[in-house]
Amino acid sequence: MTDPFTDIETSRQERERLALAWPWIQIAGIHDLEEALLIHGCGVPYLGFPLALPVHREDCPPGVVRWIVSRLPASARPVLITYLQQAEAILALAEQTGIHIIQLHGAISLEQMRMLRRQRPRWVFVKSLIVGRYTLEELKAQVTHFSPLVDAFITDSFDPTSGAEGATGLPHDWEISRKLVAYATRPVILAGGLRPDNVALAIEKVQPAGVDAHTGVEGPDGRKQETQVRAFVQATLQAFGHLSSRA
Repeated sequence: MTDPFTDIETSRQERERLALAWPWIQIAGIHDLEEALLIHGCGVPYLGFPLALPVHREDCPPGVVRWIVSRLPASARPVLITYLQQAEAILALAEQTGIHIIQLHGAISLEQMRMLRRQRPRWVFVKSLIVGRYTLEELKAQVTHFSPLVDAFITDSFDPTSGAEGATGLPHDWEISRKLVAYATRPVILAGGLRPDNVALAIEKVQPAGVDAHTGVEGPDGRKQETQVRAFVQATLQAFGHLSSRA
């Protein structure tokens, strides 16, 4: 594996993209460059690319993702969303796409997570917490064990019908996410069925460090709608503004 900081130019670009922006606002499920630029132009820093999926179909293959990422402005922060569980496979996919912010949705072991952190100490790792798949106590145990190794967590929804863990379009019990936010010493991002019409209430109830949407800003054709993305961003920023004003 090559180090992402092998030259001055690469170092500058990588450091800019790995400098985390809060609140974390992410839209996942990018189909092409046009959609990526539209979403980023609406004020979304984090662009999620789901790959190596056990249930859903990939929006575009890794080679296309790399091409898209290479043409994004430096202010965009691409995120590799993967269910892979082996460190070497995760690193290989990350190198293939050129993305070094990794959202881990698979049931990765602590041993494999340690290998990732050892081999890529400067990369950003976000670990999923699947509400509905695990109990609150099991999720708290995951937070305890993975906190020294990851930069943030993301709560997401489980669909018992399809077995999908994320990209379900289903909200989960926000009270569980609220308790995880209070428990965790790392930032917790909220995902799962978020839309422009419910994201403000979700932020108010959960008080996360960021939010993620996927199907909630899509039209009937499955593509992101500019009006929906802009409404989602506006509602998100207003809700976080209200939280900060009361802090």
